[in-house]
Amino acid sequence: MKSQVYITQIVFYLQKGEKMSIIESAKMAKMAGIMLSAMNSEMKNDALIFIKECLKLDINKKKIEKANDIDIENAIKDNLPAPIIKRLKFDENKLNDVISGIEQLISLEDPVGKTLLSTELAYGLELYRVSCPIGVIGVIFESRPDALVQIATLCLKSGNAVILKGGSEAKNTNKVLFDIIYDASRNAEISMPPYWAVLAETRDDVTEMLKCSDYIDLIIPRGSNEFVRYIMDNTNIPVTGHSDGICHLYIDEIADIDMAVKIAVDSKTQYVSVCNAVETLLVHKNIAKNFLPKAAEMLEEKNVELICDENVLKILPNIKLATNEDWETEYLDYTLSIKIVDSLGEAIAHINKYGSGHTDSIVSENKENVHKFMQLIDSACVFHNCSTRFSDGYRFGFGAEVGVSTGKIHSRGPVGLDGLLIYKYKLFGSGDIVADFASGSRKFTHEELRDKTREPQYPYKNAPL
Repeated sequence: MKSQVYITQIVFYLQKGEKMSIIESAKMAKMAGIMLSAMNSEMKNDALIFIKECLKLDINKKKIEKANDIDIENAIKDNLPAPIIKRLKFDENKLNDVISGIEQLISLEDPVGKTLLSTELAYGLELYRVSCPIGVIGVIFESRPDALVQIATLCLKSGNAVILKGGSEAKNTNKVLFDIIYDASRNAEISMPPYWAVLAETRDDVTEMLKCSDYIDLIIPRGSNEFVRYIMDNTNIPVTGHSDGICHLYIDEIADIDMAVKIAVDSKTQYVSVCNAVETLLVHKNIAKNFLPKAAEMLEEKNVELICDENVLKILPNIKLATNEDWETEYLDYTLSIKIVDSLGEAIAHINKYGSGHTDSIVSENKENVHKFMQLIDSACVFHNCSTRFSDGYRFGFGAEVGVSTGKIHSRGPVGLDGLLIYKYKLFGSGDIVADFASGSRKFTHEELRDKTREPQYPYKNAPL
C-alpha cells in the first residue's frame, strides 16, 4: 500500500514539474532505494556505462566548463582561499579522472548479494548472511565537484539511493554534473528508479536532511571536525564522519634518505589541498642533520613554507617557529610543520595526540620499528615507505570513495563500495518450528556449510536470493 502511495506522489510531482521539499524527496529516495537494491549487476553497470558516455559528450563538456568557470569566477570575487579555489576547479584532467573511476567501478564485482556466512542450524534449516545496500545515504561534501560524481556512481553501484549536498561555492558545476548523471541513469536502456539520486542545494536543505531519520539511513559529512560534530549533535541519523586530514610522515633514524626526501615531497606537494596530504613531518634526531637540508631544498623548490620547532631551527635557520596550534592544523596549502623527535615512541605519541586518525606513514629500514609504528598508530591508514597520498579509494582499487572515515564503527579509511553495504540474515526452512527444539525432539547442529555459495537443500533451489 505504501509503495502505491509513493509512486502516486512521484507521478504527481513529475507531472506538475514542482520541486519537492527535501523531506518529500527523502521519502521518494527511500522507495527508490528499495527498488534499486533489487537491480542486478548488469542493470547497474549499463546505467554506469551510459553515465560515463554522457560525461564524455562534447556538448556536456562545454556545459561543465561554463558552469565551473562561473563558480571559479565567483569564488575569486568572494576572496575564497586559494586551496578552496584549487579544489573547485573541474577541468579536463578531473573529468578524465572521474571517468576512469567509473570504468573501474564497472569492472568491479557487484558487492550486493554476496554470501558472507552460511550455517546449517539443523537438517534442512539453513542460515545465510548476505550483503545488501544500506538504503538511503545522505552525503554533505565540500567544494570538490568531482566528489559528486564519485559519490553518486558509488551509491548506484552499491544499490543505494543518495541525497547529495555540495558546497555552495560549487553549486553551478554540481547542478550540471548532477543533471547529466541523473538524466543518463533515467534514460539508460534499463532506467534507474526515479529519485534514486537527489540534489540538495541550500543550507536549509541540510537542516531538513538531518530531520529525516525515517527515510535517510546514514549521513556522511565531509569537512572540519567542528562541522562533523555539528552534524552528529543535530541528527538522530547514524553518522560516519569524514573530518580533518592532519596526516604525518615520520622519518626514522634508520631510513634511506633519498627515499625519505622523495616521499616527503610527494606527500606534501603532489596535491596540497586534499585531506591525505601530509601536514606535519617528524624527523628522528639521529638523521635530522643529513635529511633536513636535502628535504628543505626540495620542498622550497616547490614553494612550500616550512614551520618548525626550535631543534629544527638549529639546522635550518631563518625558518618560522611553530606553535602548538601548528601541530593540530590542516593547512591544505603549501605549508608544512616540522619537528625533531628523540625516539620512535615520541613520534607515535605526537601523532596519536595531534593527528586526526586519517593517514600516517613511516620511512624506515628497521623492521622492528616499522612493526611498532604500524601497531601503535591509531589511524585508519598506516603506511610504510610510501606517500600518504595513496590513502584514496581510487588508488586502493575501490573505484572511488564517498569519504574517508576516521571512526571505528562500520567502516574505516576510504569508504568505497564495501563501506556502503550492510547485511541481512536469510533463513531457509521446511516447516521448522521452535517447539520441536524446545521439546528436544530435534537438535541444532550449527555446522558451517563449507561451500558458502551452495544452494540450500530442497525446496529452495535458488537461494540465497
